[in-house]
Order: sequence, then structure tokens, then C-alpha cells
Amino acid sequence: MKYRTVFDIIGPVMIGPSSSHTAGAARIGRTARSLFGRIPKEITITLYGSFAKTYRGHGTDIALVGGLLDFDTFDQRIPSSLQMAKEAGINVRFVESEEIPDHPNTARILISDESGKLEIVGISIGGGKTEIIELNGFELKLSGNSPTLLVLHKDQFGAVADVATILAKHEINIGYMQVARKEKGLEALMSIETDQPVSDELLQEIRLKSGMYSVTVLNN
Repeated sequence: MKYRTVFDIIGPVMIGPSSSHTAGAARIGRTARSLFGRIPKEITITLYGSFAKTYRGHGTDIALVGGLLDFDTFDQRIPSSLQMAKEAGINVRFVESEEIPDHPNTARILISDESGKLEIVGISIGGGKTEIIELNGFELKLSGNSPTLLVLHKDQFGAVADVATILAKHEINIGYMQVARKEKGLEALMSIETDQPVSDELLQEIRLKSGMYSVTVLNN
């Protein structure tokens, strides 16, 4: 992996003792929250490998929940995230898995409310950097070196064209694109690596198109 700045090596500004176990965990949680688009009512976090063995001592638990509450890595509220979630009526459950993962710092997050649910698998690869390797059962293959647009949508005619048209309008070049569906007419996923940053305005334009369930961008 190529480092773009010195901060990719020393890690981000953060609360907690470990860029891998705390900052990375917060970013995984915040990605799940961004994809879900609202505060969940139920949270189940399954931890694997090193995460499962040390998550309390290294603050991985408070970081993941802090991210799910939309706190950034440096947010002073992270140490209080578990209590804040409890006070907000959010049910949080941690599961320690004995399964051996491909990466030692792996977390599976399942969040839900009365309107729906979302599940992601994320890994913390060091220096606060993360990768999302699975989303709602879809395997993701991302380089981690470019902004990545993730669009969960209904599998319907014109969905890919709508997104491509909006990207072209904003002069965003597609470096890599992957489209997958589970079954015809049901849920599908577009993962698009771009050569330029993706703005909030662009994201909102996509969200307004028919059949869009969740739209977010990953900036590692």
C-alpha cells in the first residue's frame, strides 16, 4: 500500500491508545452509520481475532459505538459512547467470535431499526486506515487508494446510468466500478472508485433518484 501523507503512517488525531484498535474502529463504525443514514435502535458487533481478545482494554468497543453515533476519531464523547447509547435507548451487544479471520482486526456490525437493517464487515489495517470488505452480503474489492462511492439500490433499469450521468455532470472520472446483485429486481450494489473527491451535493443528487436505498462515500 502506498502512503499519501505522513498521517497515513503516524495515524489520525484520535481519542484512545491505538490507531488500529481505536481510530480504525471508530471509522468502521462511522462508515456503518453513514450507510445506514440514521441512529440505529439495535447494534450487534461481532469481533474477530485481535479485536475479540483486546477490545475492552484498547477501547475498540467505545470507538465502534462512538462511530455508530457519528463521532469522529477525535471526538471527546467517544469514552462515554456506551453510556450515551444506553441513554438513547439503543441496545448494544458484543459477540466475541473464535473464528479465525483473514485479518486480525475484523469487526462485523449489524444495525437495525423498525425501518430496516444493514450489515458491514470492516477491517482496521493500521494507522487509522480501514477497509470495508463486505456490505449486506456483497463482497467488496476496493484498492483503498481512492474515494469510493457506495450505492445500495433497487435492481432496476436505469439505476447505473443515473449514477454515471451525475458523476459525468460533476466531471468525476470513474477509475474502477463493480456492480452486483443478489437476485433480479431486488437489492443491488454499485461500488465506484473515483479519481476526484465526491461532494455532498453529488451524493444528495444520487439519493434523490428513484430506487436509491443508501449512498455514501469512503475516503480513507
